[in-house]
Amino acid sequence: MDPAWGTVGAARAVAAAWVRDHARSLPGYAGAYVTGSAAGRPDGAALPATSDLDVKVVTDAPGGPGKFRHGGVLLDVSHVPLPAPAAALASYHLAPSLRAGAILDDPRGELRALHAAVAAGFAATRGLRRDDALATIERHLAGAAADRPWAVRVQAWLFGTGVTAHAALAAAGRNPTIRTRYAAAREVLTAPEYAALLRLLDGGDPGADRVRAHLAALAPVFDATAEALRAGPPAAPLPFLADLTAAARPVAIDGSRELVDAGLHREAMFWIAVTFARCAQAGGGAAGPALAACLADLGIRSAGDLAARVAAVRAFLPRLRAITDDILKTSC
Repeated sequence: MDPAWGTVGAARAVAAAWVRDHARSLPGYAGAYVTGSAAGRPDGAALPATSDLDVKVVTDAPGGPGKFRHGGVLLDVSHVPLPAPAAALASYHLAPSLRAGAILDDPRGELRALHAAVAAGFAATRGLRRDDALATIERHLAGAAADRPWAVRVQAWLFGTGVTAHAALAAAGRNPTIRTRYAAAREVLTAPEYAALLRLLDGGDPGADRVRAHLAALAPVFDATAEALRAGPPAAPLPFLADLTAAARPVAIDGSRELVDAGLHREAMFWIAVTFARCAQAGGGAAGPALAACLADLGIRSAGDLAARVAAVRAFLPRLRAITDDILKTSC
């Protein structure tokens, strides 16, 4: 990121200017707000070069441009409808960002009214959002069915497993981060609980050296996939293509390296494996063998291994509900 835009406040100003110039003419436009890790952070906080700024544009137009650089800031822009307060409060993805009230544009005052309603009801509805996370785990795991492509099944298992961290964060009233979800969840779990979540992911510590090797292998795979997608999109549209671009490289590669360097190599494996699987699904030729090597260090060498790990996550859900029940009782 350009040093001039190194703070959250400066990045929000860049995003607000982009919204004014490019989003106000969209059909049904009702405003824009910041989500993700930057939503609740003060203006003076640093925005790392390994982070993007997530922007939701409220409009009737589908889709959104995804990740791109503007004014030195990596923006991730998506289009969303305006939710009703009850629906927002029940959504573990929506409620924390809406409560933060990081509004970029609100021409009719609807976002401020929604923010006020979500902020007022936030504490009392943490259980609803925990339940939303638990249901999301089940939905992801259902996507690991044997009749789907291997890379799709792997992602379904990874995201189903990763949302176990989101369930803990939702119960604690925390923001559900994406790439750094495990590191965030560690702050609200006991050491044995956190160890159980990591074991669902990696089957046992693969070691920092192996994780660094996988990250080193991922970089050229990512670059080749991004270049191939730039030259021509895949035959079928994929929702994550904006995450496989040169603009997104600091998040996928540098952000993962940042976690490993901080001693969080097991936590880094989540996004490393996700990115390998996405590259494979998008047609990255070298991604298949590299994904297989990565999965082997997670204890998955066959379809049977994957099915067993899906079953392990499902078997863990009653314990996760009990863990998060305790968080609901003790967190404010």
